[in-house]
Amino acid sequence: MRIGIDLGGTTVKAALCGEDGTLLCKQSAPTPTGDAAGLCAVMKQLALTLCGEGGAAPDAITSIGIGVPGSFDKATCTLKFGTNLGMSNVCFADAFRPEFGCTVQLDNDANCAALGEATAGAAKNARSMLMVTLGTGVGGGIIIDGKLYTGCNGIAGELGHIVIRRDGEPCNCGRKGCLEAYASAASFVKFAERALAAGRESMLQENAGHLNAKMICDAVDAGDALACELFDEYCVNLSIGLADFINIFQPESIVLGGGLAGYGEKLLEPLRRLTLPQTFRSDARNTEIVCASLGNDAGLIGAAML
Repeated sequence: MRIGIDLGGTTVKAALCGEDGTLLCKQSAPTPTGDAAGLCAVMKQLALTLCGEGGAAPDAITSIGIGVPGSFDKATCTLKFGTNLGMSNVCFADAFRPEFGCTVQLDNDANCAALGEATAGAAKNARSMLMVTLGTGVGGGIIIDGKLYTGCNGIAGELGHIVIRRDGEPCNCGRKGCLEAYASAASFVKFAERALAAGRESMLQENAGHLNAKMICDAVDAGDALACELFDEYCVNLSIGLADFINIFQPESIVLGGGLAGYGEKLLEPLRRLTLPQTFRSDARNTEIVCASLGNDAGLIGAAML
């Protein structure tokens, strides 16, 4: 059996999983931000509680994996800089001893979500897949030959930072024209607020200054002209990035996660229609574009499978 842990800024989540990624039981606890020793103690207690609930002895656990936000060193199992956790340079290698003698693995939370979806979710049994998360930013994870691809320095998968428009919108990374600047939920809202500020008429006006992506999607469903225009442009921009990914990797699946993926087929249908004509493809098989299926459990399962 394996244990996966997802470190969040407010909650630490943990799950006991089978060797095939089946989630058996899960637990959670508030994150003791700014307290490294307290965090290690919470994680160990969650792991012990899971063992008790799942009827597994600690020495029967074959691996413990942790999905973390921020920068990290996989070789030493050290969180180098965790802004949302309020701590830096925390080594987790021995955090579960002496009760647990297995190795402890560490990776980016987006990578863990990708591995979870590839193991037990929307891309189950796929040997190659990409996960693209559409949230505050555009994150990603790459699975090649059934394994996470993280590059020579362990940080590959920054899919949101390919440039789709030269000298385009400024991105938080410091470049201009990144996919993230056009296809994140935050950018979707930014363009809507910009249009409203310019005087465009829309039902969105009643929530100006407080918009979120769901409100815009609801307005699309209601037939609002501005919302439909913004959504169409959003899909065009995202399709450029997805086509680039397909042309480079030719994955079996691209799995979309994050809040905007909750729009389901209403997002997938235009994306498929816009993306596939931009790709190199064959008559035999094309990349599937699907929505994630595991929700918040994807990171837990992926962490367990590291």
